[in-house]
Amino acid sequence: LMAMGSSHLFGPDRCYSMCMKNRRLVIAVTGASGAPYALRLLKHLQRLEVGADLLVSDAGAEVLRREVDGQKPWTKDGNPVLEDFGLSSPLFRGFGLRDFDAPCASGTGLCSGMIIIPASMGTTGRLAAGISTNLIERAADVCLKEKKPLTVVCRETPLSTIHMRNMLTLAQAGATILPASPGFYQRPKSVDDLLDHVVAKVLSSVGMDQDVIRPWGESE
Repeated sequence: LMAMGSSHLFGPDRCYSMCMKNRRLVIAVTGASGAPYALRLLKHLQRLEVGADLLVSDAGAEVLRREVDGQKPWTKDGNPVLEDFGLSSPLFRGFGLRDFDAPCASGTGLCSGMIIIPASMGTTGRLAAGISTNLIERAADVCLKEKKPLTVVCRETPLSTIHMRNMLTLAQAGATILPASPGFYQRPKSVDDLLDHVVAKVLSSVGMDQDVIRPWGESE
C-alpha cells in the first residue's frame, strides 16, 4: 500500500475538534461483513448522547439479518428501524437512501462528519469515482467537498489492486481509511472487546475524545 505513493493511506494528518454540544454524525451501514461493528458504535454514540443520522443500504440490512438477527427487518420501506438497532435516543434519526431532502445531502446541513461502518468495496469504489447514486454516497461526497471528517471502515480480505487504488484515492481526497482490524494489546476477553477496539479508533478518527478503551500508555 505504501508503495502506491501515499504516506497517509490510513488517514490524513489533521486536527478536527468538535464541540461536545450540537454534534451530529452520519452513520452508514453497507453490505460488507462486520455489521456488529456498526451496532457497537451506535450503542456508544447513544451512551455519549451524540446525535446521529442513520443510513442503511439494502445489502447492509441483509448482512445485519445474517450476522446479528435474521428475525428483524432492520429497514422498512428503505428506512432504518431504529428500534431494531436498540436506539431510543431522540438524537437519532433514520433516513431512506432516496431521501435527498435529508440534511446530510447538502453542504449546508448540520453534520460534524460521517462514518461508513462497515464499508463494502462496492461503496468504496463508487465514492472514489465520485458517483452518488444514493444518500450514503451523496452524504460521503458532501463530507469530502466540505472537508469534513469521513471515516471509511473497509471490510474485505484479501484486497485487490483495484480495492487499494480506490482507498488511496479516497485517502488523498481527505477521507480516513480505517480497516476493521482490532488490536490485541488490550488483551480482549470477549467479542465486544474486539469490537470496542475498532470503535474507539473510529471515534478518535472523527475528532471525539473516546472513553471506550484505555489509551496506550495510560494507567488504569
